[in-house]
Amino acid sequence: MLRTGLMSFRYIGTQGFRTAHRANVLHLGHYRRSLSNHVSIRTFSFYSIGSAISKTAKVPVYLGGGLAAAGSYVMYQIEKASDYTSEKLNQAKEFASDVKDAADGILGSILSQLESNGSEKGGSNGTNGNKNDNDHDDSSTLVDSATSGAAIGLSSDDSTLVEDDNDDDEFDEEEEIRQRELLEDQMLNLTKQMIEIRNILLNINGATELRLPSIVVIGSQSSGKSSVLECIVGQEFLPKGSNMVTRRPIELTLVNDPSAAAETAEFPALKMYNMTDFQQVQKVLLDLNLAVPHDEAVSSDPIQLTIKSPRVPDLSLVDLPGYIQVEAADQPLTLKSKIREVCDKYLEEPNIILAISAADVDLANSSALRAARKADPRGERTIGIITKLDLVDPETARSMLTNKKYPLKMGYVGVVTRMPKSNSLFHKKNGHQAFAEQQQFERDFFKQNKEFFAGTNVSTKLLKKKLVKVLERSMSTALKPMHDMVVNELEETSYKFKVEFNDRDLTAEKYMAQTIDNLKMEIKEFSEKFGKAELKSLLKSELDQKVLDLLALRYWNKSEPYLKKHEGASDYEYEEPTVEELNGAKNDDTFWHRKLDLTTANLTKIGVGRLSTSLVTEALLTEIENLINSTNIRHNTLIKNAIKDAAITVLNQRYNSTADQVENCIKPFKYEIEIEDREWNISRNHAINLLSEELREAQEAYDLIKKTVGGNKLKQIITYIENENNVVGQNIERENLGFSPGLLLRGREALFLRDRTAILNMRLKGLKSSTCKYKENKYKCPEIFLDVVADKLTQTAILFLNVELLSDFYYSFPRELEKRLSSNLTAEEIENYAKEDAKVKRHIELQERKELLQLALTKIDDVMAIQKRF
Repeated sequence: MLRTGLMSFRYIGTQGFRTAHRANVLHLGHYRRSLSNHVSIRTFSFYSIGSAISKTAKVPVYLGGGLAAAGSYVMYQIEKASDYTSEKLNQAKEFASDVKDAADGILGSILSQLESNGSEKGGSNGTNGNKNDNDHDDSSTLVDSATSGAAIGLSSDDSTLVEDDNDDDEFDEEEEIRQRELLEDQMLNLTKQMIEIRNILLNINGATELRLPSIVVIGSQSSGKSSVLECIVGQEFLPKGSNMVTRRPIELTLVNDPSAAAETAEFPALKMYNMTDFQQVQKVLLDLNLAVPHDEAVSSDPIQLTIKSPRVPDLSLVDLPGYIQVEAADQPLTLKSKIREVCDKYLEEPNIILAISAADVDLANSSALRAARKADPRGERTIGIITKLDLVDPETARSMLTNKKYPLKMGYVGVVTRMPKSNSLFHKKNGHQAFAEQQQFERDFFKQNKEFFAGTNVSTKLLKKKLVKVLERSMSTALKPMHDMVVNELEETSYKFKVEFNDRDLTAEKYMAQTIDNLKMEIKEFSEKFGKAELKSLLKSELDQKVLDLLALRYWNKSEPYLKKHEGASDYEYEEPTVEELNGAKNDDTFWHRKLDLTTANLTKIGVGRLSTSLVTEALLTEIENLINSTNIRHNTLIKNAIKDAAITVLNQRYNSTADQVENCIKPFKYEIEIEDREWNISRNHAINLLSEELREAQEAYDLIKKTVGGNKLKQIITYIENENNVVGQNIERENLGFSPGLLLRGREALFLRDRTAILNMRLKGLKSSTCKYKENKYKCPEIFLDVVADKLTQTAILFLNVELLSDFYYSFPRELEKRLSSNLTAEEIENYAKEDAKVKRHIELQERKELLQLALTKIDDVMAIQKRF
């Protein structure tokens, strides 16, 4: 039985300890019940060994070692139980008490038997006495070990049960670890999510009260403010210069993106994304700052900049213009107060203040600390940053970091942002390489002076961690009141949206789609009004004007005398027959035949194909512009140009082919024209009407000149013009002391109109005469014949114009229009167009406000739900 007990103790102290240390404290009650059973068993075993106990001299040693290991296990379980709930701790204490009582009973019996055996052996000599003393010491050690070891006196059958329980406990522990890691991952994203919430709230127009905290960086010029920000980012990107270059607040959002290959910068307001050249970022910031008018010097309009990198923390920072002591000669006298006004706006609660002060300037003269104490009198929202610590001795630097004269609840952090001196005169390091060298220089400085900076907060690395924690804590504190404010704002916005727009969904894209649909309907209605008949009327009117121009050129205008050379005779001068002789001309007079043929050729060879195609194209573009001007689109130059470009693109695609086809189809009329009696009669009536209209216009123009100049005066001027080379004209000029160039010009116009009126009256009489009733007399009636030709050209041209140009335009234009207005325009351009209408702008902005509030509320609820789990 003794050997069995020893083996049991030995098992407990080796393999049992290695497996049992993973057991859950919840099984301590089971151990205690098991122990109660084993105590009685082991007590019976020790009492039954009789006198054999005296022969086992090494029993105390083995037993003590086993009990010591078992006692270590009990202490481990007690220590582990202390990490759990107080209830488990109480169970462990009760268990240890029971173990001790049982051990005292067991070892008391053992000692009694050992002492009796010792007295029987005889205690007269000193050796035995020393041995007994040693045995007593061993027994004392054994008692202490047994106090813990007896708690694990399990049978071999119970050991198997413990191992099975340990397997279950290991599974429970792994599940607990997995859940804890999951929650830790969620906690790591809290700051990122809260910064997203902040950016959402910033995009809500008019919600000035809905703000989560940001870290506001303030400091005087040359205090190292820009260097601190660049060290946090790890890139040189802020504008620098001898004069004041930071004239607008820079709202900087840092986003930690482990998947990013390199740092990228974005200017959301400027639609500039994925910028990897930080020198270009620096130039953009410089241009935006220098754009502030010189007489204003500073502006409260912020510049929004987002930097994504795998090396930056998730932070929301605001860089403000640096404080100045005295205005320079070229600066406004109010500059100092303007800078203070801009900064004070950002220093209000709940923002965190990062007050930058240089170590080589007394803190009593720090503009940043002075402004921070004004905005945060109790110093609860301010972190003091001491820069340029390498410019003062370490003792002075330590005294500044631990000063009590200007106490801050969040304390002070010391940094060294200076770049190490380079031995090269030509190679200047920049980017991440320069940042790495600066960080190494800072580490070396604090390492060399670690005895002075022990117990203080130093280095930009520590500053980053502190800022993340402070911002997360501040944002977490502000979430609950912000949640209530967003709820109230959302309820109010939803009510307005319901009352004003009946919850009708409208976006800029939908408004543009509605505009396109309206334009398509307008185009469809226009296509029903502008068809084949309108094409004929349009082209015929144009050709009528061409006919009148040719008649005036060939028939109605007075011709100049010309020399006709007669073979074998001297040259003589004579005039071409006038149009007055046309009615009495013979049918075989070749002069009038040739004149009509030449005039007809001029009409058919003017390029009717291109003329008619251009005419229809211009008419369509004019109608499209009229259509645009009748809608709200007329106020938007971008959309108007897009619609015109779409129409021009479609028309240009068919222009050349249509013109060529029309020209090819009218070629037969260039050689021969056959006329039917019906066509002749129609053209005769049309020619009479055309000349009658021309006569009316000429008469009205003459009457207007007569009324303007005066009847008698006009008569004198015309008489003078007709006789200016003879005595009559000279006398008239002498009597009137000459005529002004303006009067002479009006007189010549009146003379031309008078002659043209006479010719038109004469030709109308000829067209109405019996001679012009028959097509065989076409040479005497050129007006009728040319009208027949023009009508035939029109009829032929419109067949191809209607099919090749007009029908294709009505089919392709709506599709090209949708492509240009839906796909080619940017979202910003579409939004600007939609918001030109005041009512639509109100609708879209109210709906966007409601959606942003809903999104912000959802994200706030998510973050608060995660917080409750910790």
